[in-house]
Amino acid sequence: RSASATATGLGPAVARVRRAWGQRGEELGRVLEQRELVLDSLPNPLLLLDGESTVVEANRQARELFGPDLTGRSVESVLRDPGFLAAVQTARDTETSRDAEFVLAGRVARNLSARCEPLSENAPGAARVIVSIHDLTEHRKTEAMRADFVANASHELRTPLSTLIGFVETLKAGDEDEAARNRFLGIMHEQAQRMAALVNDLLSLSRIELHEHSPPTGRVDLAALMAELADILALRAREKDMRILLETGLESGPESDRTGQVVAGDEEELTQVFQNLLDNAIKYGRAGTSVDVSIRRRDQGPAGLGKTPAGVIAVAVRDHGDGIERQHLPRLTERFYRVDTARSRKLGGTGLGLAIVKHIVNHHRGVMTAESEVGEGSTFTVYLPAAPGESK
Repeated sequence: RSASATATGLGPAVARVRRAWGQRGEELGRVLEQRELVLDSLPNPLLLLDGESTVVEANRQARELFGPDLTGRSVESVLRDPGFLAAVQTARDTETSRDAEFVLAGRVARNLSARCEPLSENAPGAARVIVSIHDLTEHRKTEAMRADFVANASHELRTPLSTLIGFVETLKAGDEDEAARNRFLGIMHEQAQRMAALVNDLLSLSRIELHEHSPPTGRVDLAALMAELADILALRAREKDMRILLETGLESGPESDRTGQVVAGDEEELTQVFQNLLDNAIKYGRAGTSVDVSIRRRDQGPAGLGKTPAGVIAVAVRDHGDGIERQHLPRLTERFYRVDTARSRKLGGTGLGLAIVKHIVNHHRGVMTAESEVGEGSTFTVYLPAAPGESK
């Protein structure tokens, strides 16, 4: 055959090979694309490292954590933590799994855990170690809060217990006269009541936390509830020459107290919320002033409340006291946090009241806000979703 004939005969074969390679390339592209989609769909950051500890692949979560340009970089340039690098090297060299915990610095420090798993692939440039990273920040915060809680609770109980033990030993000696014994017994009774209040609040907080994620199913008329609480606490307010002024925002009429201000809730828990807020307003309000309570229906509440198809009912409790400095406001619902420790204890506070309020409000899918101006007083507002079917 002539060269031209041979070339003509090879033409279709070359075309077929070219088409086959093209199809293989497309298939490989689809496989790689699917692999990338799978890696990006994983919830945790993932790094694939070769035998030189160079990043050969990183999923979207890893790029968001460490930066966009990871492929081709040495892992040392991505993260310099010695414990992490040692875990990577051990997993690569000994083909055994290793874990490491480290703190990633930034605007907000994050506690992270890395799981380094060896891979058996031996092809040049192939991944040898897969690194999966888990965020432990919230877990560590919870552990720290739990430790602080135990320490604070122990301290709060130890103080009255020490007082009781001291007076018991004094009374056992029998050297005191009747007046002194009565005074000691009065102090002991006061300290025992303080411990009982603290234990009750601890039990209440524990009980609320157990079912905080299950919304209540009852119905509570907030206007009627607040009117009842105002009557109950009126005597305590009069002892400080104070008044509780209730404004429901409802038109007068025989049915007005039963429409428009009903929420889905647990009456006992909501009673605890508003009794606590009213009690605080009386405690910290100035003598001769009022505690102003308003109940208003709104189409929507503050950010964080979520969707409320039936609208929102806002209950605001305002006192006219010394007020609270701005830096204290975000921490008021922390357990055992007190703006003025001595004053709070003198007034009988356990340091858990607003923490309990926060958890109950969360249980009702609501939000509480606190506003204050030094020298003018404070306003605590509870926003609760209105019960479905209530008229606006």
